[in-house]
Amino acid sequence: MANEEVNNGRRRFLTATTATVGAIGTGFAAYAFLNTLPPGASQQSAGAPVNLDISKIDMENGMLIKTKWRGQPIFVFKRSAEQMAALGQHDARLKDPNSENPDQTPAFAKNPSRTLADRPDIAVLVAFCTHLGCIPLHVPQISSQVFDQDWPGGFYCPCHNSRFDLAGRVFDGSPAPTNLMVPPYHFLSETVIQLGVAPEGAV
Repeated sequence: MANEEVNNGRRRFLTATTATVGAIGTGFAAYAFLNTLPPGASQQSAGAPVNLDISKIDMENGMLIKTKWRGQPIFVFKRSAEQMAALGQHDARLKDPNSENPDQTPAFAKNPSRTLADRPDIAVLVAFCTHLGCIPLHVPQISSQVFDQDWPGGFYCPCHNSRFDLAGRVFDGSPAPTNLMVPPYHFLSETVIQLGVAPEGAV
């Protein structure tokens, strides 16, 4: 009877030990496997770079591409030559026409188009209004609007009427205090943008 109790005790001990060692081994194997996978959605939202194919942007129809990076909505859109030319015609009405705020505009995008210097037609903006975080509407038409006869189009926040131009610069009289943010990004190819990584050598 005593021997049977001892054997049962040893059997339970050996079974538990074997199961524990097996679980640890499985855990290490799973970690090693998962560590080789590309970043998933959760990792991307935490800040991993995101590659975006922009080959389908249709400039004539005012199309923009929406994606997410670090949980933030991102707008990527193409501007026509007419829209680019119009950017310099309303600087006197802007709060920060030269994008002096470094928190909103990285050094590589501190130019009139607020883009990479070699691709000024492609704009990349964080789509959060800098007032209370609403997502603004894209209004690419260069024309006066019902809510502002002198506004040339760009981005309009429907929550509290903040207005931005097609470079994401905020107009005077808007509740938004600063321009829309430009995230770090660079081109991997003619049609692929990588969000989350600034151009090589950029501050």
